[in-house]
Amino acid sequence: MAKGLKGAGKAAPQFLEGDPSTGYLPGRALPIIRYGLTSLLASAILVFAIELIVRGDFAGTVSFFFQPFKPGWTTMVVFALIMIGLDAVLGRTHQSLMIIAPLTLSLAFVGHQKSLYLGDPLYPTDFLYARQIVALLPLLVRDRPITALAMAFGIVAGLALLVFAWRQWRRRVPSLSHKGRLARLTLAVPLLAFFVSIMDYATFSWTRDRLQIIPMMWDQKENYASNGFALAFALNVPMAHVTAPAGYSDKAIAAIQKPDVAASVPDEKPDIIIVMSESFWDPAILPDVTITPDPIPTVRSLRSGYVFSPEFGGMTANVEFEALTGFSNAFLPAGSIPYQQYVRAPVPSMATFLKSEGYETRAIHPGTSWFWNRTPVYADFGFDDFKSEENLPPMERRGPLASDAAMTDEIIREADDTDDPFFFFAVSLQNHGPYEPNRYVNPTHTVQAPTSQWARDSLLSYAEGASDADRGLQRLIEWAKQRERPTVIAFFGDHLPPLGPVYVETGFMTNNVAPRREASVEAALQHRQTPLVVWSNRTGAAKDLGAVSPAFLPYHVMRTAGISHPYYTGFLGEMRENYSVVDRNLLLKPSGEATPDWARQKDIDPAIRDFQLLQYDMMFGKRHAAPDFFPETVDKLVAHTS
Repeated sequence: MAKGLKGAGKAAPQFLEGDPSTGYLPGRALPIIRYGLTSLLASAILVFAIELIVRGDFAGTVSFFFQPFKPGWTTMVVFALIMIGLDAVLGRTHQSLMIIAPLTLSLAFVGHQKSLYLGDPLYPTDFLYARQIVALLPLLVRDRPITALAMAFGIVAGLALLVFAWRQWRRRVPSLSHKGRLARLTLAVPLLAFFVSIMDYATFSWTRDRLQIIPMMWDQKENYASNGFALAFALNVPMAHVTAPAGYSDKAIAAIQKPDVAASVPDEKPDIIIVMSESFWDPAILPDVTITPDPIPTVRSLRSGYVFSPEFGGMTANVEFEALTGFSNAFLPAGSIPYQQYVRAPVPSMATFLKSEGYETRAIHPGTSWFWNRTPVYADFGFDDFKSEENLPPMERRGPLASDAAMTDEIIREADDTDDPFFFFAVSLQNHGPYEPNRYVNPTHTVQAPTSQWARDSLLSYAEGASDADRGLQRLIEWAKQRERPTVIAFFGDHLPPLGPVYVETGFMTNNVAPRREASVEAALQHRQTPLVVWSNRTGAAKDLGAVSPAFLPYHVMRTAGISHPYYTGFLGEMRENYSVVDRNLLLKPSGEATPDWARQKDIDPAIRDFQLLQYDMMFGKRHAAPDFFPETVDKLVAHTS
């Protein structure tokens, strides 16, 4: 009886109004407004914290929110809607914050670290190679053991606190009613769907324009600074899809002038070896730095020119992509990694062509085969075989990684055991960063520099590795000089090493990494150039090549070997007459004349437009250009599933 009277005395909860399941006490005024304002306040604090972590600058973070109708305020509303919708799914008021806050703050921290060490913000596509980051953790721990220990402790403590808070919240906060959940979903889902619909940067949006969310895909650093971490990250989600260049059609491809060059190789086919040396560079150009003895005497005496790397301190695969295909990262979305995203079917490369001419094509890398997705990519590029850590003989280590000397031994051994003409593409591993002090016992060099002891010791570790790479090239050349068969060797560094504080303390740069868009052409050349050697045992070293994009390496290598091809020596040869560097932010003519920010200009050189059209056609389009520019691929394509 008492129970019945007690139940009869309860007022039936209304639709949110007065409903205790909203998380507020019965009788408190305006629960809907209070809930909305609380969600907005929590969202504002979270978004501010995210921007503060990413920017590492309190004043800069405050200025980001200073004026209304800026992306920061839009981000607050979006986060509040996400929390409201997730509350409905979880069934507890404000419990969504326990998922969203740790996730977004962790991403902000990772984004700050990436920007600090590599100069680029965090992109959605970075998660495609998370396994690579895990594989490099032992090197990072060696470089910063105390920091690594603190991070590990922080992660464990944070997870424990999160689990405790989650359980306490579930016990103490009443569950939402079905009507309360429905109301939240009715509000959040349509508005979030609308925001998603306006985030495709390739399509104009009046609403996005009014909210002053301006996609700056040509300058990702400014994109993240102007739009904030969350919105810029969201704007980069569609970049996994490459849209066709304006005017792309079979007629546009047919209109491209066909080079008067046929595919041919000499009667005595030359063997070709390309060595892409990890982070190889000349540390002697650092201001007021003296390294004794010279760490790179072989490269210095034979240097043909320089590779103008599209990357700094990392992203080796993007340099490799250009060097093997003769295509350019400049025509792909900023931050993209073609090895991870776009190579999902056969793509023409030097290996594809040379294999069609009877060459044995082999890639060699003393690291793991899955790194940078190399196994399926090399298969799509036409390599017969890929020798990696999994199927190479045990490799002697120098420091923590497989030595350059061991890789050189393997190249020579495999070359001596190969009867057919061959094309070897080798990627070294020994001199991969970070460069912790005392990496090598009994160093053979000394470093004098106006820096801290840590920076000098770090530079010494790098110089020892660069010297080993130089000796590897010297040994390879001495071996090739004794061969009767013509042999061409190309050697270059993929990018400048991630020396970080060494650059700042020597005055070489103002920050640990170089910006994507440099203040001058001279600065761009200084921060992107790595030494290049193209050498033949018949003609010696090629000279005076200047600074060239990796995309032009196939042209210089094949020309030195006496090989011709409609695209690699024909089309790229004509391009090389007009431009030596084709970069996302810079075009450079052989004469030194520069065109910065060319992609933002209304009128683009037709030669560059043809370059872009050909690349799109062969990578994403219908391959109209194959018969004229890549005849070896016609009727020989086999679907490959990565």
